[in-house]
Amino acid sequence: KALELQNKMGGIFDITMDCEDGAQKGKEKEHAEMVVEMVRSSKNEHKKAGVRIHDYTNPWWRQDVDIVVPAVGNDVAYITLPKPTCVEDAAEQIDYIRKVAREAGIEREIPIHVLVETHGALRDAYRIAALDWVEVLDFGLMDFISGFHGAVPASCMRSPGQFEHQAIAHAKARTVHAAMCAGVVPAHNVTLDLKNAYQTYEDAYRAKNEFGFLRMWSIYPAQIQPIVDAMKPDFTEVETGVNILLAAQEADWGPIQYAGELHDRATYRYFWELVQKARVTGLPLPEEAKARWFS
Repeated sequence: KALELQNKMGGIFDITMDCEDGAQKGKEKEHAEMVVEMVRSSKNEHKKAGVRIHDYTNPWWRQDVDIVVPAVGNDVAYITLPKPTCVEDAAEQIDYIRKVAREAGIEREIPIHVLVETHGALRDAYRIAALDWVEVLDFGLMDFISGFHGAVPASCMRSPGQFEHQAIAHAKARTVHAAMCAGVVPAHNVTLDLKNAYQTYEDAYRAKNEFGFLRMWSIYPAQIQPIVDAMKPDFTEVETGVNILLAAQEADWGPIQYAGELHDRATYRYFWELVQKARVTGLPLPEEAKARWFS
């Protein structure tokens, strides 16, 4: 059903197939083999299905890698590593994934997503983000709060506490900064309220605009579109950006004045990324912009 929804929406979101919490006890091998078949499925049209393996402390994580990587290492969108407690945990798992990939003759770098959901991972976030093959730092809220042993109330697992409690706000800001310093993508935690689309939208909007997260997890189909909408660039800002870039191109990318303000290559870079994000997320662009830059 998730793959069908992904195809219906045009592949604008990823799907994470869970070998960790999703596997029935005693059937971990069969579950990993089922995940392989889902990656191979003809319904995986966009090749945007990733896999979350068991955490470092669980002996099944190596078996997950041994099953998934040789079979679908060229097709899996990414591999997610949950609950590392230090940079060494993540590094050892990544090294093993690279070893198995190399032995299987897989030449691509398989993108790695690392969940920052322990205090040790937050402490080492900058080093984790800089590891080879890491593409995303995911912030995991519930396990992180559990690690406070009652010092942070359970109410902070949802809004507004998750954005306003200083310890949690610090953790989110640190995760984003660590990701940005390494050139990887910061992804925000889930919204627990499954069917309240407005709450999901508001959480995604705050995550993006107050903290700088560029992606967000969903755990229910009704959450996907509100997250996508909240993460889209602001239409007015995109319109301004297009006008500035058009004028800059006419000036051979030298400094220009627009609406009484100076713009140069620093702002051009910002607006060019904004326009590209607008295009990817389906925001309409002027015909002249499409003809000049995307024809």
